[in-house]
Amino acid sequence: MRRTVDYYLAPQSPWTYLGHERLAALLRETGSAVRVLPMDLGKIFPLSGGLPLQKRAPQRQAYRLLELRRFSEALNIPLIPEPQYFPVAGDPAARLITAVALHDGDEAAMRITGAVLAAVWHQQRDIASPELLATLLAETGLSAARLDDSLQADVQARYEAQTQAAIDLGLFGSPSYVIDGELFWGQDRLDFVARKLRA
Repeated sequence: MRRTVDYYLAPQSPWTYLGHERLAALLRETGSAVRVLPMDLGKIFPLSGGLPLQKRAPQRQAYRLLELRRFSEALNIPLIPEPQYFPVAGDPAARLITAVALHDGDEAAMRITGAVLAAVWHQQRDIASPELLATLLAETGLSAARLDDSLQADVQARYEAQTQAAIDLGLFGSPSYVIDGELFWGQDRLDFVARKLRA
């Protein structure tokens, strides 16, 4: 039976970056489908007890940097823990990914998501910049029209609906993977995602 992963994400999340290509490889290996679903953590955190990074206790912020370095080294995935353009607004990139999913499908959405995540965490590029988003579309072979599409009401409505769906499911962080109604939170739970998809 071919399973589908509902992939809820915030495009400015380093943890999503660390898991993205591994998820893509797992989908290919298992022949699983994916629905790429950007969500607005700014709306989800207040409902779930989460705090934006700048409001977290200093010891939590310090440990986050330690863990980012650990996972980067352990997974052999290059990551700059404190990139130049972070914190960064995720909404423009989230709407762009949503527009690509709507018009070009989830495989294309996976491609642009990977490019956006790498832009923040490996290349130190500003994903809130329309010019950079246009460049990423070109680099991934996608239509430049998607940038205009990302500003349209139907895409905004879809982004809001995805965020509400995440809230309704009880999600609280990125990345979150939902398979047959079962939640797996965090890139460090991909082993459990793999077991579910291979079962």
